[in-house]
Amino acid sequence: MELPVNVAVVLLPPCSSLGIGCLAEPFSLANRLTGKKLYDVKYYSWDGEPVALAGGLAFPVHGALRDGAACEQLFVLSEGIGGFAEAVFLQGTLARLSQRVSLMGGVHAGAWWLAAAGVLDGYRATIHWQENAQFAERFRKVIVSQHVFEIDRDRFSSGGGLAVLDGVLSLIGRRHGATLAEAIAEALCAERIRASNERQRVPLANRLGERQPKLTEAVMLMEANIEEPLTTDEIARFTGQSRRHLERLFKQYLDIAPSRYYLQLRLEKARTLLQRTNKSVAQIGLSCGFSSGPHFSTVYRSHFGMAPREERLLAEMSGGEKP
Repeated sequence: MELPVNVAVVLLPPCSSLGIGCLAEPFSLANRLTGKKLYDVKYYSWDGEPVALAGGLAFPVHGALRDGAACEQLFVLSEGIGGFAEAVFLQGTLARLSQRVSLMGGVHAGAWWLAAAGVLDGYRATIHWQENAQFAERFRKVIVSQHVFEIDRDRFSSGGGLAVLDGVLSLIGRRHGATLAEAIAEALCAERIRASNERQRVPLANRLGERQPKLTEAVMLMEANIEEPLTTDEIARFTGQSRRHLERLFKQYLDIAPSRYYLQLRLEKARTLLQRTNKSVAQIGLSCGFSSGPHFSTVYRSHFGMAPREERLLAEMSGGEKP
């Protein structure tokens, strides 16, 4: 009889019920769907006291972090990087536990605490996009990415929210097979399981601040009109500015012409469809605003260095899943 994987989830405020659910629910569903106890999840706080969640609720735990030392997998979940009095002791405990567990993970800002403990040195890791730049600046020995999640040897990290859902489904798929991971995703009404090499989607308004609402509005128009692209003149008119001013904004803040940015959006959408759906190349080309299959293939090869059919074949060889 297969013994369950002992999973310890360390909760460091601030955290939310949503964050906890996205991490733990896939493990729970794995048990329910198989009728077996594949995972035994327990929750811990630093001091063994209940953890205050957003909204004032208290989340009960099984004990203090030191009580979870016998676990096989350990995840640190936090949605902020604020310090606390025992931070140095926490880091020391995490460093010691990293030598015992088969997998140690950081969720949302949990990766910050793992990096502070030195257990991500030399590993690829990611963190929620809001902390990404600060994370990369602070921890120079960590190979920081902007992917939705990272699994590098015995380390796991994710951007939080739905990104951790994708990451945990990937972990379950690796251990118990893609069929179970897909069944869990279906039970959660997840459209698909994102791969680890997909980037976190950072809102343009956050990248620019709120300084350029006209530029943000123009990009939102582009994103909403992929199948039937607008002209640059139409975008300028719909956003209440001249074409010349629109082009100047794109050049100044994105270092690219509006038409080129729009083309890249359409090509990235096409790439996702090639990797994640069974639609034909011609259908994908048309749905992304290209007038013909040959034109789509030519532009795609020029941008990505391979034809659409080669992109699909590469995804299939690397294990990409399609509905």
